[in-house]
Amino acid sequence: MSSSLGPAADIQAQHTDALISACALFHQRGWVPATGGNFSVRLGDDQMLITASGVHKGELTRGDFLVADLNGKALEAGRKTSYETGLHTQIYRHDPDAHAVLHVHSVANTVLSRKRDKVLLAGYELQKILPGVVEPSLAIEIPVFGNDQNIERLSQAVDRYMKEHPGIPAYLIAGHGLYTWGKTVAQARHRVEALEFMFECELWSTR
Repeated sequence: MSSSLGPAADIQAQHTDALISACALFHQRGWVPATGGNFSVRLGDDQMLITASGVHKGELTRGDFLVADLNGKALEAGRKTSYETGLHTQIYRHDPDAHAVLHVHSVANTVLSRKRDKVLLAGYELQKILPGVVEPSLAIEIPVFGNDQNIERLSQAVDRYMKEHPGIPAYLIAGHGLYTWGKTVAQARHRVEALEFMFECELWSTR
């Protein structure tokens, strides 16, 4: 059956449903408690679809997303983006191949980010899922940034680091959570799952 939506609206609905499915999975695994986390998809060159502020990530509907520009301004009257939207826009501006950004708050990534200033991953087969990694014996460094409530300042710090260390697959915010991205929602979701598995292994190894 053909869709009753126009082409652009149909594509947006598909992106929304993909994000809803990813969020439901993450909530089942305890990675997005309550209203924690935020998720977005790039729409063309100057817009993105992103979760609205304050919505429960395990109970999302299509109405819980809004369209914003890549400066983080909501394009729908009366809607409010998450205060962390600037971290999404920074990734989209920095990496033209990034078309989905996912942010989760797991126990493992939260605890590790409070204990370390970076997380080194080596020897895990799942490293192959991350961009540019072909040999699990090579170490991957996941940087940890301080949890600065000034999002503009934090996004500038992330941007400087990314320019100095091109190709990083993700980063952590201390006591806050993981940001990773991909060319599609599915690819970004796979990276979240792989990283969270490795973070949990790292956490268990310190016990």
